[in-house]
Amino acid sequence: MNEISECLIWNTPASGHDLFKKYGKKIDSPRAGGWYSISGQAITLLPQIDDRVKARLTTWLVDQRRLGVQCPEILQQTITDAKQQRDLSVHDRADRLLQYIGDQIGEIGKHFEFVSSEAISNTAIGAWSESVSHNEVGYLLDYLEEERWIVGEHRIYTLTVRGYARLAELETENTELSKGFVAMWFDDSTQKAWKEGIKLGIEDAGYEAVRIDQKEHVNKIDDEIIAEIRRSRFVVADFTQGKDGARGGVYYEAGFAHGLGIEVIFTCREDKLKKVHFDTRQYNHIVWETPEELRERLAARISAVIGDGPHKENSVN
Repeated sequence: MNEISECLIWNTPASGHDLFKKYGKKIDSPRAGGWYSISGQAITLLPQIDDRVKARLTTWLVDQRRLGVQCPEILQQTITDAKQQRDLSVHDRADRLLQYIGDQIGEIGKHFEFVSSEAISNTAIGAWSESVSHNEVGYLLDYLEEERWIVGEHRIYTLTVRGYARLAELETENTELSKGFVAMWFDDSTQKAWKEGIKLGIEDAGYEAVRIDQKEHVNKIDDEIIAEIRRSRFVVADFTQGKDGARGGVYYEAGFAHGLGIEVIFTCREDKLKKVHFDTRQYNHIVWETPEELRERLAARISAVIGDGPHKENSVN
């Protein structure tokens, strides 16, 4: 078994080895935030992507670990998705950097130091802040100081009371990411697929299933849909359709989520798969015949791709 001393994504110091009986690698990279595995096909794509795509890929790794996946697996599709996603906003990157600093400091009053240009290679600070250089991290640290979330001199910082308050806000916001938004055809013929398939599959994986027609609200329906998608960890888009044709709302909601970088899980009843538009047919759909099959395969896909949700121990058996 060959030993590895370099992160395959960033070419920085790391450790790891070949995967047993499988063409791929398993690597522990500080620059990528920890352990990850990568398939042979994905490895061949790495030289073709630039640093910004690598940063988005690393953000995905961090998010997977935060959801409980100790060693996320990078596949060819993972890299394709990273190419299509947008960079995080500066505000989001600053929030994530603040969370990283909070984790490093631990106790109130302790300090965090960032003085070496090698820090981005040897720690997870670049991974958490979606940064590609030492200068980008420095810019974000200046942002945190301007917001008065941290104070310091000579790149040695401590969190302020305002900083701890911001961390508390972020923790509250993150609890909402226990939801899975469902986009599907609202019809009597799909009620069994919803109740006995999609809803239970999402709950089995430890998340709350949200369907907009079953949520009370006073806003415009389009505004409420957009708000719920933004608050969701992922979207399940079922493209089963009736004789009237494709469900435009499902395509819109899946596309909106994809544009935000929110994971979309595509499903479709087997007898309707040929009617799915070619733009989305390229994605790996869960093709199902019965609600029971849909429930089982959906739960497995969510747990594998996104990770088990916070309600896993209370999920339906």
